[in-house]
Amino acid sequence: MTKLIAEIGWNHMGDMSLAEEMIRQASLSGASIAKFQSWNYDRLKPGPWDNDGRREIYQKAVLTPEKHNLLQSLCLKHNIEFMSSAFSVEDAEFLKSINCDKIKIPSFEIANISLLKFVASRFGHIFISTGTATFQEIQNALDILNGASFTLFHCVSTYPCSPGQVNLSRMSYFKYMHSDVGFSDHTPGVEVSKIAVTLNATYIEKHFTINHDLPGRDNKFAILPHELKDLFEFVSIYKDAIVPLGLDFQSSELETRQLYRGRFSS
Repeated sequence: MTKLIAEIGWNHMGDMSLAEEMIRQASLSGASIAKFQSWNYDRLKPGPWDNDGRREIYQKAVLTPEKHNLLQSLCLKHNIEFMSSAFSVEDAEFLKSINCDKIKIPSFEIANISLLKFVASRFGHIFISTGTATFQEIQNALDILNGASFTLFHCVSTYPCSPGQVNLSRMSYFKYMHSDVGFSDHTPGVEVSKIAVTLNATYIEKHFTINHDLPGRDNKFAILPHELKDLFEFVSIYKDAIVPLGLDFQSSELETRQLYRGRFSS
């Protein structure tokens, strides 16, 4: 059965009360994992974010060690698993130090060889996204992670991504490379994610918020609780609908068979 990851990321903007409400609603809506992002603001390089307001957002949303610990406890309280993305070896070292068993390698770090080598032997399960990656970069990552437990996420790093850009057929190719394939979805809504469910995605990750009017780009295109719940319910229906029940008619058809077969003379 496909499991759902609510990518809260930095949508909480450093407000732990808001983060708890996002965690609570993600759990109630069917997510198995609430995912955040771990980075050290002091290591942020110069870039376009210096002039468009993002640097201030990053600084506000950064998770201190204390906030990481709080988020872990809040996830436990609300019966959902905590996970975070690592952007460097230092980030991964910290997540390991607070006993995280799972870790996410975001798309933009798929070619970070030192990070991949570090996580390969230190985490129980790894999620790795493939947005912006070449086939060779993906293959290199798989070679490094060989022997580790991991999910390979199909991902198109366009925000938001239109259905015509999503290239879901890539998931089928990935299954020749690795048995555990998921989908990190940046399309609006959950309809494309539902298609990925029918392609047997093991996990689906969606950006998640409780209010589109909250600051930051990710809050604008993230799905809301009712959409996450809709996706969860689809997963449940799909799971039931594909259970193999043989080639003969079903027991539920017996009365109809007896009543209506042969009701007209030949």
